[in-house]
Amino acid sequence: MYTYIKALHIIFIVTWFSGLFYMVRLFVYHTEAGERPEPEKSILQQQFRLMIRRLWLGITWPSAILTLIFGPWMMILLGAVPTWLAIKLCFVVGLYGYHFSLQAIYNQQMKGIFRFSSQQLRIWNEVATIFLVAIVMLATVKQNMSWAWGLLGLVCFVVLLMSAIRIYKIVRARK
Repeated sequence: MYTYIKALHIIFIVTWFSGLFYMVRLFVYHTEAGERPEPEKSILQQQFRLMIRRLWLGITWPSAILTLIFGPWMMILLGAVPTWLAIKLCFVVGLYGYHFSLQAIYNQQMKGIFRFSSQQLRIWNEVATIFLVAIVMLATVKQNMSWAWGLLGLVCFVVLLMSAIRIYKIVRARK
């Protein structure tokens, strides 16, 4: 039974992350559509609102809920909470916080409110990547991971990611 629950948990984690990654890309495109001339602006924004709504309500939210069901179910079947799992759960709580921040952006964009620039949204999109790396590393390496090296690796990954975003911004500005 445990392996079936674990498989379902992994499936819904994958679909949840897919939704999170694509959702922010759609936020970026929706925001950038506002810079287009009419009637292109209205047509694009209407299409992006539809795509955003379908992805958020049809894939991302259901996947987040099912991940939340199958994760604790696995823990109950496992019977104990090792240290690596407790730390992973802290990142999972952070990931749900990130999810709720996207809900706020979703609510704003559905009302035609664009508080963030496309560049800010591109940076915000990478937060999910940081959670993904931390959670997968903890779930696979578990107690064999050196916490000091793991933290150093995560910090280096964040620096590399932010540098890549900065380089992309420079390259994009040149075009």
